Formats: sequence, structure tokens, C-alpha cells
Amino acid sequence: MTIQIVRNTVAADRSAHPRQTILSLEGAQAALAEISTWPGYEVTPMRELTPVSEACRVRSVFYKDEASRFGLSSFKALGGTYAVARLLQRRVSEQLGRAVSTVELASGAHSAITRTLTVVSATDGNHGRAVAAGAAMFGCSSVILIHSGVSAAREQAIAARGAHVIRIDGNYDDSVRAAAHMAIQDGWALIADTSSDGGEAACVDVMHGYTVMVAEALDQISALGSEQPSHIFVQGGVGGLAAAACAYTWLSLAESAPIVIVVEPELADCLYQSAKAGIPTPSTGNLDTVMAGLSCGEVSEYAWHILREGAEFFQLISDDEAIAAMRLLADEDRAGAPIVAGESAGAGLAGFMAAAADPQTRRALRLDPASRILLFGTEGATDPELYATLLGRPATDDGAAPASPAITKG
Repeated sequence: MTIQIVRNTVAADRSAHPRQTILSLEGAQAALAEISTWPGYEVTPMRELTPVSEACRVRSVFYKDEASRFGLSSFKALGGTYAVARLLQRRVSEQLGRAVSTVELASGAHSAITRTLTVVSATDGNHGRAVAAGAAMFGCSSVILIHSGVSAAREQAIAARGAHVIRIDGNYDDSVRAAAHMAIQDGWALIADTSSDGGEAACVDVMHGYTVMVAEALDQISALGSEQPSHIFVQGGVGGLAAAACAYTWLSLAESAPIVIVVEPELADCLYQSAKAGIPTPSTGNLDTVMAGLSCGEVSEYAWHILREGAEFFQLISDDEAIAAMRLLADEDRAGAPIVAGESAGAGLAGFMAAAADPQTRRALRLDPASRILLFGTEGATDPELYATLLGRPATDDGAAPASPAITKG
């Protein structure tokens, strides 16, 4: 099978750093300091996939497992929830004329202000659940827009967090535009994980929230006595997670920062096409991919601003490869431990294994027996019924670590 990969010549120049006017080390540190105080916060597990590293002839493969993050089974809890907290802090502080903490917000001390506010967002599932959780925790209302391709299970999970869920016709990008329009029309606050009119501050907050996962991962690798990663294979989507990984590793590791390879579904390839064109470019596919969290047709321009300078390669994978990665992770013999991974969680692993198996791609990516790979398992079985259908077994049988306590007030 031909590997679909493109090299970004701008990022290939190791002297080019992501523009620090968008994300900063200070912003990342502030996000970690804040999020680590929330009820239910735990550092998610780092799994070493020794059978994979041996089969792929590299030194190590580390998998950051987000299946237990705040009981939401997704890294998105770090972004959407944090962005809601930051928004409410700004709004309440403006009215009171002093800084307020999230402890105050969660206690309900300022509910007379927060309950008058509504946040709105578009989602493929996980981001919307995180925004709804943040609204419930910090005391405002939430409206979440989903599109026709979002499963009923994901819709119900969002509604269970207290959100008013609106399903629209069209795809994810249509829901993004509809959410931005509603924010303007109804005076709501837009909590976007992609750059959109009126949602720029939230978009940056979301990416700073994602850096918490990256910071944890680097600390965990150091604690294991291992060298920092030489390569990161990271999921695409609109680009926010990949941008956070690029920016944080450049800011904290400088010239020893890893090579970043962004992995996307072949039917949702907006970042790949942007890398080919050198400017933000829509997907050429129809977005009909099993990787629901990556089914995005248009890039976040803020994320692209970072990725064009920080991500050296962009790679496409098929749905079959993503499902095969899910199955491998669930297999104790092949992964080293049974791991529950949702449809989007194994994309980085799928991309890495395809690249490692192809001699030409392996040389291009500078993969060798000394390479150290970092992957982000971005979600657990966020749609348990689909997980069981794809793998022929329920997620509860896979022996994954129990979820952390859910984000709650108090």
C-alpha cells in the first residue's frame, strides 16, 4: 500500500519555531496550574508499547492514554472545560473589578452572574461534552451544536452534562458556522476549538489546555528514565492538538524538539492539503470517516499558523488502518497491555506503523533503531456501541484502567 505523506519544507528548517505570539510557555504553565487543582484531576497513564517498538524496530513507543481523563474519556476535557473556565473568569472579573478563581466559580459564589451567561459550541462529540461539563461545573448554560453524522450515543453523553443539544443538517464545518452565527445572533459566548469569528480567545485557551497532556507526557517519559521523544505521531482534525504538541515541545525542548508527523483520515485531509498548498486549504474528501473526532474539512487558522512552522510531515491513513490500531491496542499480546482506544485514538499509532513498515517512508522520517516515539491516545470508547461493533467485543472486557472521578462541582 502506498503511504500518503507530504513534507512541509518550512518546518523542515529546524531554526524555524512556531510563533510564540499564539501559544506560550507561560500560558501552558498557567493551564497546568489551574487544571491540576480541579476535582478528579489525575495524570493519565503512560503506556509503553514494547511489542510494537520491537516489531517496528525502534527503541521505544510510548502511548499517552486519555481514556480516563476526568471521567469524560477524552483529552478534550483539558481544552473545552478550561476555555469555559477562562471565559467565566474574565466575565465575572470584569463585573466585580477583581480577579476571581475557579474555586469561587465552582462554589456558586457568583452564580448571579454566571447563570445569565450561555456558551455555545460545535462538536463531533468530545469537545461538546467537555464544554458542557465546564458549563455545569462553573455555573453557566451551554448550547451544543452537532451535525448529522454525530452518533446518538455521543449526543446523549453531551445532553447528560446538562447541555441543550441542537442537531443540524450538514457536516462538522456547517455546525461550526452555525455556532458562530448563533453566538452573534443571541449574544452567547463561542467556545470554539477552531478559529472562528468571535471565538479566537477560546481557541487559544483550548490549545493551552491541550498542552497539559503534552507536559504530563514529557514529565512521565523523563520519570521512566527515558530520553525525550524523537518523533511524535499526532492526530489532525482541525489542528489544535497537533499545534499544542508542536508549540509546547518547541518551547520546552528547543532544538531537541521531536519531529512531528500529523496523521489524518484520507477522507478528511484538510491539514495534508494545506501542507501541500502552503496555505489553509479545505479537505478533498467527503469527511465520511469512522474517525469521528477527526472528521473536519477546514483547518483552524490559529493552529495552522503553528503547524506550518512546527510540523514536518503530514500523513493520511484509511479507516481500516485506524480500526486495526484499535484492535492491536485491545490485544494484550500485541500492545503489552489491553488498552481501550476509540476510533480516533489509534490514528497516530496507525500512521507510525505504516511509516515504519515502508522503507522509503522510514528513511524520509528518519526512523531508526534509536527512535523514540510518542503517541497520544486521545479517547477511550466514547461511543461504546460503535466500539463493540468495530472490535466484536465490549470496551469493558479490555481491562483498561478505571476512569478517574468525573468533573463535578465542589
